[in-house]
Amino acid sequence: MSSVSYHISNLLEKMTSADKDFRFMATNDLMLELQKDSIKLDEDSERKVVIMLLKLLEDKNGEVQNLAVKCLAPLVSKVKEPQVETMVDTLCSNMTSDKEQLRDISSMGLKTVIAELPLSSSGLTLTVSVCKKITSQLIGAMGKQDDVSVQLEALDILSDMLGRLSGALVSFHGSLLSSLLPQLTSPRMAVRKRSILALGHLVPCCSPALFSQLTEHLLTELSKGPPTSNTRTYIQCLATVSRQGGHRVGEHLEKLIPMVVKFTGVEDDELREYCFQAFEAFIRRCPKEMSPHVATVTQLCLKFMTFDPNYNYDDTEEEEDSMDIEDGLDEESDDEYSDDDDMSWKVRRSSIKCLEALISTRRDLLLSFYSSICPTLLTRFKEREENVRADVFAAFSTLLRQTRVGSSHHGLILAGSDAGACREEEPAVTLLKKQVPAIVKAIHRQLKEKSIKSRQGCFCLLTELAHTVPGALEEHIPALIPGIVFSLTDKSTSSTMRIDALTFFHVLLLSHPPQAFQPHMQVLLPPVVACVEDTFYKITSEALLVTQQLVRVIRPQGQAAAAGGFDPKPFVREAFSVTMKRLKATDIDQEVKERAISCMGHMVCHLGDHLGAELQGVLAIFLERLKNEITRLTAVRTITLISASPLKTDLTSILPEALSVLGSFLRKNQRALKLGTLACLTALVTHHAASIKPAALEPVLSELPALVDETDMHVSQVSITLLTCMAKACPSSLAKISSSVLPGVFRLVHSPLLQGGALVAIVDFLQALVLSKTSNLGYSQLLKSLTEPFHSPQSPADGSVIHRQSYHSVARCVAALSSASPKETPSTVAGLIQEVKSPGSPEPARVLALLCLGEVGRSGSLGGSKEVQGVILDAFTSTSEEVKTAASCALGSMAVGSLKDYLPFLLKEISAQPRRQYLLLHSLKEVISACPASSLSPHVESIWALLFQNCECQEEGTRNLVAECLGKLTLGNPAQLLPRLKQQLKAGSPLARSTVVTAIKFTIVDHPALIDSLLKDCIGDFLKTLQDEDINVRRVALVMFNSAAHNKPSLIRGLLGAVLPHLYKETQIRKDLIREVEMGPFKHTVDDGLDVRKAAFECMYTLLDSCLEGLDVLQFLDHVEEGLKDHYDIRMLTFLMLARLVSLCPAAVLQRLDRLVEPLKATCTTKVKAGSVKQEFEKQEELRRSAMRAVAALLAVPEVERSPSMADFANQIRSNADMASIYQSVQGGEGGGPTESMDMS
Repeated sequence: MSSVSYHISNLLEKMTSADKDFRFMATNDLMLELQKDSIKLDEDSERKVVIMLLKLLEDKNGEVQNLAVKCLAPLVSKVKEPQVETMVDTLCSNMTSDKEQLRDISSMGLKTVIAELPLSSSGLTLTVSVCKKITSQLIGAMGKQDDVSVQLEALDILSDMLGRLSGALVSFHGSLLSSLLPQLTSPRMAVRKRSILALGHLVPCCSPALFSQLTEHLLTELSKGPPTSNTRTYIQCLATVSRQGGHRVGEHLEKLIPMVVKFTGVEDDELREYCFQAFEAFIRRCPKEMSPHVATVTQLCLKFMTFDPNYNYDDTEEEEDSMDIEDGLDEESDDEYSDDDDMSWKVRRSSIKCLEALISTRRDLLLSFYSSICPTLLTRFKEREENVRADVFAAFSTLLRQTRVGSSHHGLILAGSDAGACREEEPAVTLLKKQVPAIVKAIHRQLKEKSIKSRQGCFCLLTELAHTVPGALEEHIPALIPGIVFSLTDKSTSSTMRIDALTFFHVLLLSHPPQAFQPHMQVLLPPVVACVEDTFYKITSEALLVTQQLVRVIRPQGQAAAAGGFDPKPFVREAFSVTMKRLKATDIDQEVKERAISCMGHMVCHLGDHLGAELQGVLAIFLERLKNEITRLTAVRTITLISASPLKTDLTSILPEALSVLGSFLRKNQRALKLGTLACLTALVTHHAASIKPAALEPVLSELPALVDETDMHVSQVSITLLTCMAKACPSSLAKISSSVLPGVFRLVHSPLLQGGALVAIVDFLQALVLSKTSNLGYSQLLKSLTEPFHSPQSPADGSVIHRQSYHSVARCVAALSSASPKETPSTVAGLIQEVKSPGSPEPARVLALLCLGEVGRSGSLGGSKEVQGVILDAFTSTSEEVKTAASCALGSMAVGSLKDYLPFLLKEISAQPRRQYLLLHSLKEVISACPASSLSPHVESIWALLFQNCECQEEGTRNLVAECLGKLTLGNPAQLLPRLKQQLKAGSPLARSTVVTAIKFTIVDHPALIDSLLKDCIGDFLKTLQDEDINVRRVALVMFNSAAHNKPSLIRGLLGAVLPHLYKETQIRKDLIREVEMGPFKHTVDDGLDVRKAAFECMYTLLDSCLEGLDVLQFLDHVEEGLKDHYDIRMLTFLMLARLVSLCPAAVLQRLDRLVEPLKATCTTKVKAGSVKQEFEKQEELRRSAMRAVAALLAVPEVERSPSMADFANQIRSNADMASIYQSVQGGEGGGPTESMDMS
């Protein structure tokens, strides 16, 4: 300890030296000492150090002064409170000194101290007392009207302090406000500006009363009609207050808006600019409260965005050449007035920015924007002021982006494909399409402008347009091409400009059919080729992408040279030589290498027959690139492309070597490379089998067993697809397969994880294997391997228990084998029937045999065998649940195979056997799901009648099955059956109503269906059941609504206004549904309303993703807030919702922050009572983690810690080890909140 004091006193002594270098070095050493965490000073040293540093602030040498200021930062946290106060006192009194240098250095010192004051709860007392000192001194300094620089420094420090420590200054807010307001009328503009900034920092944390006082003051002053310069300041202050205080301005808008509107009429450009900035702040911060004023503000914006009193936009100039106009304009403006005096552009720019804010916050008004804003924006494309024009383009791009967000198909859909055709078009997209000619006409002239900024704006806008309505620019391509070519060839163009032009051209080529570009190839290819030659790698790489698309244009896939009518010959040489040059180069950027390989691959694929002798050289380079680790993945993809080309390129020169290299890639760890290689091998085997010797495939086959494994189903699937291709194309190569790959395939069939694509691949492979007749494995051997595990006894000890999924997988494979060998089918079926009947067969074998019968029957190969029916009915009487379920599956599958034989039998059984109803209904569901509507139509009436007899069954499981059958039946014939379902709503009992509503849930599927348009018209009637008096009907109505919101939001978007009040009503806890149940000596409360509330909150969560723009987020948050205090399940849901809301609309969450923090805090700090059961601990732990995820999401929002309650909570988390560790784990290990999503199945 003493050694530290000694060392420090030594340094202090040197600081008094007459030599400035000694003073400098000693101060520097002191700073290094103070920065060490371990240093501890005794009281005497503290005092001496502080006095010394404060003295050095007045040093004659500037460098020593600066170092002394830097020392203050680490000192704040090292010394006790009285010393910090001494520092602050001295600094504050220096602030008002006459020496300017001392004032400057002291204000730097104060800022340093403020930046270092502790925020944590432990150091809060220090912070508060220091702030009090500084604030009272600063308020005094601000009052000194005689010296402006003192005022400016004081305001600057205040802003810093309010920005960082506003919460600690609560007691001073009132006096600060009253001393800041008079500064707004200061004769010095700089003082006014800094006062506005300080007020901006004060606003987020001040009390509502003070906020009202501030707005009232501004209103009163404005209503007095002050001189224009003061009005500007007040309006500017309003805009800042609105930006910083956000939602708080909402309640004062009614009075503010008319006032600001009035001032837009004053002939003063800067004042108007500030008015529109205020409007923009209102729109962004309080979109809901602005609703009544949107029309007024829009009118003003439209009026002033064309406000250009000093310039005459002559309409005739459309016809002339734009270049001449520019020259004329320059001469004319020299004579008349100087552009520097003209501030009208500021008014235009601010009104356009205001419109952009409107477009980006109010998606719900999109359609009206197309009629009101869009035409005027288009006329402003001719704006003469470059900066304003850039804003016009930005606003229009925002309009396009908003349109794209709403339209159902994202990304590029190649024009002419029917993917977009079957969906109904969004109304906004239709309106946009009508505007396309006008947009192109307005942009067409800008693309030839000298101004780079304008052209970049145009290209960004056109790129958005091509993304939003793919194919819409087709007839305008001739008008756009000169602009693209100009930007690519113009000598003065910057590289970013070229990159933008190429990016747009690439999007244009992707989103429009090749025929549109073919006539212009002469003009288009040379500038792109020149860009490939460019020295800047980014331009080269973009140009190669474009060249790759142009190759597609020269000869689209699948057109013979003559049939297309377009001759590619003249263009091949030019494109080939530059790409070849880039392909050969090895000393170029990685991205260029990859794109050159890819581009050349497309050339070989589309134009290989035009390359003649060059082709073999190109293939040799591809083989080289395949062996290089950096380019191998791109080369693999390129060879895949070439091998599948319809030109049947001759690959014999590289095949043997390529196959062995590709085989080695299957050993690599890189998953993308494995998958790419398997796809490449599949393409080679499929298209070039004739040139492949069986021996060449051996290195590949030896790698495959390791890849067929349940740990990566997708790789397994692709590997098995490759085997299938081998079995079809070169069967002799599979001779040794039985010992290598097959055991893996069978392991996969018996795996519980097998489903979907991988199962289909295995089924195809087994069929191909039987048909190829190569290996010594015949039908019977394969059948035996498949069914073997089901006959051996199972013991859980060695993990040989068979999973339910594997029964179905094996049954599918058995059916596939039997359909590949029809001769064997009868004997197989007889064997299976025997298996089911024989009393000695183990249960798994019987279950499997039933399922196999079903799958074989699905193809209709059983006919209406009476014996099979008997076997199934016998199985229904079995004691084993598994056997019964298998029988019901089998019966359903057989009925799909031959309706006329089995369906009447099935319906008769359902009526006759009430005890087996559930199983038989399962069979019926299978039939309805799998049969096409046309084949079912003769039976619809009888099925319908039967289902309605059972729709009031007491068993909920049975009712749900009936509902699913009804729903799926209605999907097949909506025009007839949907009105009948609607009829049933009025007729039935509560149970019948709940069945009908659940049936509607099953008619809502996640892909386009015939029923959609009919359902849209009548779903409102079904949603009226949300007001049903029966609680169960309300619950199923909510589940149905959730399904609609999740799978087809378009059905319910228009009904949100009517539905939401009833939805929100269901989120409330109802005391009349809570009852007490006695369980022995204990009393237990049961909440019958919990399920309904849970369903309601689930709907709310879904609406966040699918219909956010239809929600009033603040009202929504009221109910989330209630949910945060509800039952465990609902709290879990609302924490997820909160995290989601933070990422979707942070502004709204910040408005309600203080009310949301409390329940989060309560959950995070709750402790479970000692002695509780393990489940209770786990539940509470999960709740805390979930709450902490929401907190982590909140803390990611930049402005969140301005709220005193949130800042306090954040400190509490940091200082409490338990909470801090949960916070860390949530942030690190499991992704912060917003990415978590709920399982909505």
